[in-house]
Amino acid sequence: MLPGDTTALRKARGAFFTPPLVAQFLVDWAVRAQTDAILEPSCGEAVFLHAAGLSGHRGRLVGVELHRASANEAQRTLRREGIATEIHVGDFFDHDEYETFDAVVGNPPYVRYQDFTGDARTRARQAALRGGVTLTNLASSWAAFTVQSALHLKAGGRLALVLPAELLTVNYAAGVRRFLMERFNSVELVLFEERVFPGVQEEVVLLLADGYSPNRDGGTDHMTMRPVRNPAELATSSATRRWTPPDKAAKWSAGLLSAEGLEIYSAAVTGSEFTPLETWGDTTLGMVTGNNRFFTLTPAKADDLDLDADDVISLSPPGSRHLRHLSLTARRLSTLGDDGAATLLFRPAGEPSASAWRYIESGEALDVHGAYKCRVRSPWWRVPYLRPADLFLTYMNADTPRIASNLAGTHHLNSVHGIYLRRGLKSDGTSLLPVASLNSLTLVGAETVGRAYGGGMLKVEPREADLLPMPSPDLVQRHKTDLQAIRPTVAAALRRGDLLGAVALVDDVLLTSGMRLTRKQIAALRRDHADLTARRMARSKESPSTKEIPGGGH
Repeated sequence: MLPGDTTALRKARGAFFTPPLVAQFLVDWAVRAQTDAILEPSCGEAVFLHAAGLSGHRGRLVGVELHRASANEAQRTLRREGIATEIHVGDFFDHDEYETFDAVVGNPPYVRYQDFTGDARTRARQAALRGGVTLTNLASSWAAFTVQSALHLKAGGRLALVLPAELLTVNYAAGVRRFLMERFNSVELVLFEERVFPGVQEEVVLLLADGYSPNRDGGTDHMTMRPVRNPAELATSSATRRWTPPDKAAKWSAGLLSAEGLEIYSAAVTGSEFTPLETWGDTTLGMVTGNNRFFTLTPAKADDLDLDADDVISLSPPGSRHLRHLSLTARRLSTLGDDGAATLLFRPAGEPSASAWRYIESGEALDVHGAYKCRVRSPWWRVPYLRPADLFLTYMNADTPRIASNLAGTHHLNSVHGIYLRRGLKSDGTSLLPVASLNSLTLVGAETVGRAYGGGMLKVEPREADLLPMPSPDLVQRHKTDLQAIRPTVAAALRRGDLLGAVALVDDVLLTSGMRLTRKQIAALRRDHADLTARRMARSKESPSTKEIPGGGH
């Protein structure tokens, strides 16, 4: 470590040493001729330039590094080894040798969005916009670095980078994924089973993008995945599998499946037996109150306030624990209310009663009307109305998203999603989709479509929910009688907390009898679901001190 530099300072700028085996592999893949012009962005002590130069390279070698001490050390060690290079000290987002290099290799810094602010974020977003990629405020530094790196390539050039595995899964990387598939003739990812960087829990992947097209006249509709155990296997492993995302911006999470699981999953989601949830209906956020503690009421509290029936509407209580069954009935809703759940929403449709006005005044005394969502509507106490949905879809999930029939005809908040079924699909959808959705293929799809959240929860936004693979209306209709027959047994399994037991029952009907999948194929899907769930849960156990991602080219 350089004098005056510290582990904390390295982490702040996203700098970690890249293992030599990884650096050498990326250089060997990217450099095709000894005269290639090579760029290492955010080069640190220039491990990639060293790997290229020590092979007798005669072409131009350029590094860019923001940290002056690291840049000076890189220049010193490269000269000591007789490697002719140019090291530019400065921000890579200001570097403008566009369409100049045959290969760009490196390990971009990873700075999380919370710390990636101010002028640095502004320059990064401007750089990404040059490539036609709009990044949100949630984007970490590596996303813009990837785009800026590619823009420095000549036509036909290669991009070889160490990137966080969140490239595959996070929403803010959608533009980066689209950019890579539109600008390169081939895109390959190397996936590691073991951690690459000692002491750092976050997963990384190696991006190998070949055949750059500055004018978007190339591109590809698929990608390849190369699974390896660890960096030592990079030189010997050549087995790959192919994945065609549903669109170029879609998540690449399915690439984490086994070869057999990916083949089964891909065939299903591109065939006629499974279809995205949006085929069944529209998935929407629930009502937003601005202050649930004020607006949601237990029946007992509504009685204490002496509110009229017109002052409130029925409500599926906040949260989704009560929606882990196949339906929410009026009887179940009543029982929840009797047990102290908030099954009413304060929402006078017309003129509030005298009691309601007193409650409104109490809210103003507590400054409820000052909350943003309340402040921007008139009157502040009337929550925007949303009609009852046909089905509920759980938003945050410890195991997997659940669909429940809204037999109570009640309203919902934004802690769950509502599904409004299309005309002609209401009958089968309301009664059978909650059952049919409990199959191994949909469970795998949920892990690839959703995203891991704090505590290992699986979060599914409405746009992600639209892509959840579901049994098609035709498949459900053909097996309607069998699904109806197993519904009571499935419901009993869910009451016991036996999700996988319920799934096995549905698999027998839809995957075995319906799609003619073999036991071996279904077992592969179940293993993949277990592995993906384990990955998600393992990430939730990371301590805050180990969540930094390697970066910085060192």
